[in-house]
Amino acid sequence: MHTLQALSISALCLFSTAVAVEQAELAEPLDAQQAIDACRVLENPQDRLACYDRIQGASITGGRYQREIPLITTDPTAAAVAAESLEPEAQPEIPIERSRMMREWELDNATHGGLLRVRTHNAVYALPARYSSNPNDRPSTPAEGRTFDESLNLDNIEAKFQLSLKTKLLDNLTGNNGDLWFGFTQQSSWQAYNTIESSPFRETSYAPEIFGSWRTGVDLPFGWRWQMVNLGFIHQSNGRSLPASRSWNRIYAQFGFERGDWELFIRPWTAFDTEDQPDIQNFYGRGDIRLMWHRSKHDFGLMARLAADDNRGAIQFDWHYPLFGDLKAYLQVFHGYGETLIDYNHRQTTFGIGVSLVQ
Repeated sequence: MHTLQALSISALCLFSTAVAVEQAELAEPLDAQQAIDACRVLENPQDRLACYDRIQGASITGGRYQREIPLITTDPTAAAVAAESLEPEAQPEIPIERSRMMREWELDNATHGGLLRVRTHNAVYALPARYSSNPNDRPSTPAEGRTFDESLNLDNIEAKFQLSLKTKLLDNLTGNNGDLWFGFTQQSSWQAYNTIESSPFRETSYAPEIFGSWRTGVDLPFGWRWQMVNLGFIHQSNGRSLPASRSWNRIYAQFGFERGDWELFIRPWTAFDTEDQPDIQNFYGRGDIRLMWHRSKHDFGLMARLAADDNRGAIQFDWHYPLFGDLKAYLQVFHGYGETLIDYNHRQTTFGIGVSLVQ
């Protein structure tokens, strides 16, 4: 009996000690920086953003979370003092709502999606039916050996596809700003309904690029905000032999602006290594402008390239409407020069209808 009592007393002492240790540990406040670090390692961007938004002791300064007060405490006295010291004007900042451009280009830590993960880049779409008012039956350039001697016998209706992906190579190139990206875009035009010519792929172009992206965050008049700037290099070619070979290189700067549901991208460039088509900038121009409007379920886009010579260039209208999941109905209308790389100096109007995954 004495042995049983001794064991009971010993067990009670051990239990009391454990409870005391646990209470002592819980009495220590959780440091806000530790909570921020715990959020930062979450891989899913939405989970990571929700985690940041639950941090009551952190605010955003220049797109980065900064520690202000202890996050959690179980000490009633400390909690009361903290509550009394927080006047309405001294309440911790509510995390800012990140815009569409900030999310898509991962312009702060809360939107970063990690390195070497695949994201969409330019539009990803499939147009099973694309009509051309003037198919380019005899592609040509001023360069020797790059003109077709015979007609390609093209149909007015063909299919068109585009796949475009990017991945982040480096974070924070300059302090807490700047990301290095690699992108790749492939576009194909397929004479799918041309049974006379055995339904060939008329043109496929490949465009790898590497670019740096920096957050700017500058407020402008009329409610616009300069969100970002990209600096990059892009190579585009169709990988074909003469006379169909086409390729060129560009160095560009891209400026991103935002106002509510509107996004504006202005991208000037300079071209080099244009031996296959030395006059390409006379038709493609020296840059493009993209304007996008996101209204309710509708996404509208307008792209324009202006070439000063003979009013050349191009304009393209896009419309996306959600069907289910990420799949959207897609309408594309193009007029001008350069609808594809081999058509850089050929003028036509095209209408395409199909589906897209990202605009």
